[in-house]
Order: sequence, then structure tokens, then C-alpha cells
Amino acid sequence: MTHRYPKLAAVALATAIPLAVLAGAAPAAPAAPVKVRGVRSGAAAGGALVPASVLAVSRATIATRVAATVRAVKVREGERVRRGQLLVSLSDDDVRGALGAADASLAAASAHERRIRDLAAERAATPSELDMARAQQAQAQAAVASARATLAYTQVRAPFDGTVQSRRVEPGDLVNPGQPILEIVGKALELVASLSEPEAHGLAVGTPLHFQAGAVRGTAVITALTPGGDPLSHRRGLRAEVRKVDGELRSGDFARLVLPQVSAAAGVTTRWLPRTALVERGDLTGVFVARSGRAELRWISLGEQAGDVFAVRAGLAPDDVVIDAPGALRDGQAVEVLP
Repeated sequence: MTHRYPKLAAVALATAIPLAVLAGAAPAAPAAPVKVRGVRSGAAAGGALVPASVLAVSRATIATRVAATVRAVKVREGERVRRGQLLVSLSDDDVRGALGAADASLAAASAHERRIRDLAAERAATPSELDMARAQQAQAQAAVASARATLAYTQVRAPFDGTVQSRRVEPGDLVNPGQPILEIVGKALELVASLSEPEAHGLAVGTPLHFQAGAVRGTAVITALTPGGDPLSHRRGLRAEVRKVDGELRSGDFARLVLPQVSAAAGVTTRWLPRTALVERGDLTGVFVARSGRAELRWISLGEQAGDVFAVRAGLAPDDVVIDAPGALRDGQAVEVLP
């Protein structure tokens, strides 16, 4: 049999097949919402973090007041020293010669003063001659005291118990007055930081603060807080002595002070997110926020890092529910936040 209208028959056949298929297929069900969990507060969520430097409470740069050659260096870097311990010995031959000359001058002046005093007792010397003899004796005594003090400067001793941080001379070196020879730091440590006015709100001398230095955790107590801000930076200086530390902490380490939670009235609000909640796309960092049953990708700006948690500078509202471990979640995908 031959159709009179072959083109119309082909179109009807092509149309009938999809309609039959569609008639026999069940309608597709909407995708079930992906079950997700919201972010829990990180370890640093109790307050703001500010950078701080770990320094020794007692530290000194040892120098001398004489120009001399180094005879011996008794200590090395990292060595523990006691107060009064001999650290560096300088050549003192010329100083001892000057001391001997001063002692001789003092002996002569003392003998002259005794003779004039005896003559004055017999009225064979005038009171002015006796005054002059006593003045010469006093000058000779001062010269001896000065020579002995200079001799003491050739024996450089530790001003306090501590550790040798730096050794800058070797035997045979020529040192000049004021030239650094050694650096000594004490055992006690402190944290030094600079705070903005909102960050310093509510703090006072004696306030305990927690701090972090890498994996090290500890507690420090504020010992000094400048009352006014720097005229250029408008920031206040803070010193906090370390009282308790879990781990090894050394002078020169970088740390972060955990400040108490500051009220919104003070102008500081800080939110912390774990690394698992972050989504990185090139140079951008974002998070997925659960809003109206859908996942919404939000780009954010990060601040300080404390271990595996990050401070959020901008991009989130206080009531935003951030999704933790979003994985392959897509923007706009239906989600259900688990309790």
C-alpha cells in the first residue's frame, strides 16, 4: 500500500512515538533535600585574637665601659648563668698600672696630710695649708676609687639569673666602651601586644588572659596597660606575664592573645569558622549558608587564624547558618539542616 501523503505520515509517526513514551513513563519525583549540619563554634569563639610577641621579662645587653682586648669568654649561647657569674674577662694590665699609681699617690698624700696636721698642732703650719693637704688626700682617694671601678669593668658578670641569648665577641677581639658583648635573657616570659581601644575595653592590670603560640597553650596575667593610645596608631600597649604554659615557650616566639568576648556596644564582633566549612574557588574563599531550605554560596573575607579556625571579617550576618563540610554541594541545592 502506498500513502498518498508520505511526508504527513512520517511527521505523524515521529510525533506518536514520543507521546507514547511519555504516556508510559512516571513523572520524575523532586530530589530529596541534602541533610547537612551547621557549623559549631571554634575553640577561639570566646573572644578576639590579637598578635603578640613573647619576650623575656628581664633582658640585658651586656657591655663594658673600657676599651680593652677580650682575654676570655666563659660562656656560650644557650648556657644558663647565675647572678654574679663571670662571663667575659678583659685585659687589665694598663688598668692595674693606673691603680698602682693611684695607690702610691694616695699614700704620699696621706703622709703629707699627717705631717701638716702635726705641724698645725704645734702652730708651725697654717690652717689653709692643712686644708690643702686634706684636699690633695681626698683627690688621691677618688683616683683610687675610680681605678678600682675601672678594674671591675674588666670582669663582666651576669646581672641576673638567665640564659645567654647571643655571644658577640671572641678572645682577642678589641672592644670599645658601650659595645655589645653578650645578650642575657631571664627565665620569666611576658607577652607584648598592641590593642585598639575596643579590644582594650574592659581589660585592667591583673586580668588573666589565655594565649596560643602554635600548638602551645597557656595563661598570662596583665602586668601593664598604657592608659592612652599612641598618637599615630591610636593603639594601647599591653604586657602580660606568663603564669602557666602547656608546652615549650621561648623568647622571640609569635603568639596570639585571646581577649574576652567584647560586647557589640564596644564595636567588636568576631565570628570564627572551622577550615572544614570553607570553600575555595581560585583566589576566592566562601561558605555555603542555609537560607529558606536552599544552599546559598557566600563569599567572605577572612582574618586571623587560630589553629584550624578562622576569624571572619566580612560577608556573614550574625544569624547566618553556615553549613559544615559542604563537599559537592551546589549553589541553590535543597538542604535540610540537622539539629
